[in-house]
Amino acid sequence: MTAEGTPGSRDTGTGPEDAAAARLAAVACELGEAAGAVRAAGLAVTAVATDPTLLASLGRSPRRGLRAAQALAHGLTDAAGLGYAPDGGRAGRVARLAGAAALRRSLAADLAATALRLRIRLCATRHAEYATQSPVRRLLVAVEAGLPELALRILRERVRVRGAGHTLAALAPALGDVSAWSALTDGNPFNDAAAWRAVMGTAAGAASVPGPRAEARPGFLRSREKAVAEPPDPAFLDGLDDGGGITAHLRNMAALGHGRMLTRHVTGPDGAARCLVLLPGPGFVLPRTASPQELVGAVAELNRGDSPYTRAVREALLRTVPEGMPVALVGHGHGGVTAGHLACAPEAGTRLRITHVVAIGSPAGPPRPHDPRTRVVALAEEHDLTPRLGGHSPVPALPPPPALLEITWADPSYDVPQCHGAETYAQSLDKTAPEARDRVDELLAPYRGRAGRTVVHRLPAG
Repeated sequence: MTAEGTPGSRDTGTGPEDAAAARLAAVACELGEAAGAVRAAGLAVTAVATDPTLLASLGRSPRRGLRAAQALAHGLTDAAGLGYAPDGGRAGRVARLAGAAALRRSLAADLAATALRLRIRLCATRHAEYATQSPVRRLLVAVEAGLPELALRILRERVRVRGAGHTLAALAPALGDVSAWSALTDGNPFNDAAAWRAVMGTAAGAASVPGPRAEARPGFLRSREKAVAEPPDPAFLDGLDDGGGITAHLRNMAALGHGRMLTRHVTGPDGAARCLVLLPGPGFVLPRTASPQELVGAVAELNRGDSPYTRAVREALLRTVPEGMPVALVGHGHGGVTAGHLACAPEAGTRLRITHVVAIGSPAGPPRPHDPRTRVVALAEEHDLTPRLGGHSPVPALPPPPALLEITWADPSYDVPQCHGAETYAQSLDKTAPEARDRVDELLAPYRGRAGRTVVHRLPAG
């Protein structure tokens, strides 16, 4: 991990890592890669074993074909080799389910579970509250020892004594890895896919979550997807924090509230005009029917970059930002996801000149921007559950993309959901992670200066 703030780096905000913890992280990463390689080998052997060409060859050369089939079957089921490894294709999936019912283990799953347990152990070295004999520490020890029943009893007692919010915040740094480990070891093959995404560091496809298609919406719904500029409110504008730093932006987003955005033209220290955009994120509403499809669809579409909120933000930017003006997008929560999607849009390389994207507490890491010169920063407090929803982990399986600077820090002062609030992030950066705050402020220094035209837009819900 680096501390220089260069693209493609990750900083924990906790100073130099202990050498033992660094070695443990490296071993966990290597085990995760090995698990993926072994699983890929099982998929490849299964594909060969179920290939119709191989089955047809049995009629032409029964002896050699039978030997080949036996060798492939041995490779897929030998406990001293890949373990029980059939997977992929209809026949492979059926065989995998049959093996799960018979409690057959695979080498890939064992390696993946070990990698996850090592990542869980790292929490004891990275978080002071995990190093003592607290219930959280005892829970992680039970998980690491392979005792899910004991871990569940400790968890229930913790929730009973301290409440769900405090317990979730305490467990958040390890919650994704604990959940993935539980999925791999519970004997249920139907939840293994999510566990493997955690092991390999890949995000779940948002397309797998059902949501209404844009072309299927009636015209009156599409008409509600536009951003509406609000009349100027001098009292609100005068109350904004003009400090220009990331904590000032967070407090301004808290004042804006969900479902609004702010664009502000700024004359920078060099005299150049730039545009700062604040995106607090959409305000999700309760579903209007007994089914949560409406809310689930909104979350899915936002993660796909095709939500009414995202389209409305894009339309507002094209209306209010002069062509070629440098733009910095600062988003909190799902507003950070939207900022990442906008940086990937074709307009980012032509009509909009997006120079910076800062995503704070976002449930998905910003993707690779359309313009390789765009600086992307992701900030996440490790007790905030929201970044975990997109697969982000304090002990990631893969290095960050080249364009991404990822900064995480630990501040156990707040419970869930308070720890996710924009105002709380501002307080945490000022109190616990001032170095991270100063690094982001340095990146956004060109956008600090004399404020000019400021527009607030009301946006549709996600």
